[in-house]
Amino acid sequence: MQKVNSSIISKCTGAVEHKKTRLSPMSRIWLLLGASLLAIVLFMTINLNGNISYILTHRAYIILTMIVVAFAAGVSTILFQTIANNRILTPSLMGLEALFVLLQTVFVFFEGDMPASWMLNLSKFFLESTLLVLFSVVLYRWLFSSVRFNINLVLMIGIILGTLFRSSATLLQRLMDPNEFSILQGRMFATFTRATPDLIFCSLAIIVVVGVLLWRMRYSFDVMALGQANAINLGINYRKQTTYILLLISVLVAVSTALVGPLTFLGLIVANLAYHISGSSQHRFLMPVAFLLGTIALIGGQLVLEYGLKMTGTLSVVIEFVGGMFFIYLVLRRL
Repeated sequence: MQKVNSSIISKCTGAVEHKKTRLSPMSRIWLLLGASLLAIVLFMTINLNGNISYILTHRAYIILTMIVVAFAAGVSTILFQTIANNRILTPSLMGLEALFVLLQTVFVFFEGDMPASWMLNLSKFFLESTLLVLFSVVLYRWLFSSVRFNINLVLMIGIILGTLFRSSATLLQRLMDPNEFSILQGRMFATFTRATPDLIFCSLAIIVVVGVLLWRMRYSFDVMALGQANAINLGINYRKQTTYILLLISVLVAVSTALVGPLTFLGLIVANLAYHISGSSQHRFLMPVAFLLGTIALIGGQLVLEYGLKMTGTLSVVIEFVGGMFFIYLVLRRL
């Protein structure tokens, strides 16, 4: 019953939207896929000299890292906004990055004699990913059941928790040895060139599994976007589905953050662009479009910074600056 209802809704909305748009959503996905492949080819081949085998391998690892982050940021934000019924909220705005910085600070503070390579250890990756997932599941579930995603209250809670985590991290950093702080500083900002192959392939495997699970639920997302009352009337077990989706969202965000570091506004940018570019409100189009936009933004941005601007800036800093301005614009537009 649930699948039939969701399929009918998706087909009906798709038929209406197709008449309104000159270019079908599937055609837009193919165009974005072509742009993504073009960016990948350019990134792999520009200035290719010297030890070609090493350079290609190194660049391939960077591309895989960016693909993982693009999928995790874009898809998790789309689904979180679907549940929250709000296009400003993202999982990253709820203090998860601040908690990540606090965890890194605690690890270095109490394990200061460990080598710098331990910061990229696979066991540490799983530990911090698990802690981030547990925190986000508890937080999101409480927000969903208690405050019903009231925009003002949710943002206030996110700011308070983020401030608490950052203050705790700052206190430990002031007590830290300068050599230990220099090791920590490399993990406080997102970078796509640091992850080791085992971390990349492990993250990629997790992303693929979560992606398959989410794709099987794509029609349910269209029903849940109609609101809790309508979704329940159409046969959705809303509470169970929401808990399950929040768990998968938490895994995506935790894996991405643990792999490259905090990226607060990437998901916000690509998700809101996906709503306008996809030409459809169906999640079978929204999720691929958000993923491809994230891939283009990361790889294209790295190309511009590395070869156009001669590395005069850092990609994560540029994304955070643009995303911060975009977030302010979205907030002011709602006033």
